[in-house]
Amino acid sequence: MNDAATAYSLNGKRVWVAGHGGLVGSALVKRLAAESCELISVSRDEVDLRRQKEVEDWLAEARPEAIFLAAATVGGIHANYSRPAEFLYDNMMIEANIVDAAWRVGVEKLLFLGSTCIYPKFAPQPMAEGDLLTGPLEPTNQWYALAKIAGIYLCQAYRRQHGCDFISAMPTNLFGPGDFFEAEDSHVIPALMGKIHKACQENAAEVEIWGSGEPYREFLYSEDAADALVFLMKSYSGAEHVNVGTGEEIRIIDVARLIADIAGYRGAWKFDRGRQDGAPRKLSDNGLLRSLGWTAGTGLRDGLQATYDWFRQADAAGRTRA
Repeated sequence: MNDAATAYSLNGKRVWVAGHGGLVGSALVKRLAAESCELISVSRDEVDLRRQKEVEDWLAEARPEAIFLAAATVGGIHANYSRPAEFLYDNMMIEANIVDAAWRVGVEKLLFLGSTCIYPKFAPQPMAEGDLLTGPLEPTNQWYALAKIAGIYLCQAYRRQHGCDFISAMPTNLFGPGDFFEAEDSHVIPALMGKIHKACQENAAEVEIWGSGEPYREFLYSEDAADALVFLMKSYSGAEHVNVGTGEEIRIIDVARLIADIAGYRGAWKFDRGRQDGAPRKLSDNGLLRSLGWTAGTGLRDGLQATYDWFRQADAAGRTRA
């Protein structure tokens, strides 16, 4: 097992991005095109990652040397709160099957992808890696958070018992091209973007925002996240999970106003205070990642503009839902 300062080269390696069709997975595939590696993939129709034998059989045949474990069942507050069994079972099965099979077939390095929702609801701000398990979780996403916490410890356990070079990264709230824009189950930025775009098309007088609009959130452009994950795969081999974010936060209502300005929406806001706000703040401490030499390169407005440009074209072509 390598120490935290040991470099890992992707040159000539067979690399599997588990979850290659998702938001961060697709960004990883795009980023890895710049590396001298061989990308391999498998569709969910071919292998159900929740089924141990299917995962073991495919990995034994495919023999990747490096894995980015980005596959997950994901969604916003409503999806997490209304489908707790799915969010806990699916994510625990996916990570357990892939981590164990990766050890069995001798994968050289694995990066497990989680989320900063692993931290307590009222964790100190900004949230540092050491704040994990220091208080109760946010109830609206605790099922997903518990699965991701288990994944961190799973990687650490395989490091300790089997000497595996398995690491973990916890990105903040991600957004970008290829996201899921259906309002009921998506994350906050694509949900707002879909609503605001529709309001512009229909000349609507108002757009509904779930909750008060007052919680603060940190957002990271998906292509920046992918760059950080490739950076960590190549340069980090420590047992401790690593926060991945910008270190900047903004109120939900102010994100909505930014998107409105980009889209040209001039209407009013309506707040559905019957919807839950979630944690009041979720700002990550990115000191460890900065000390390793990485910082985000895309500002929030630029990322929102690029995402909206993609969404508008995809919506016009009927390739997305809003």
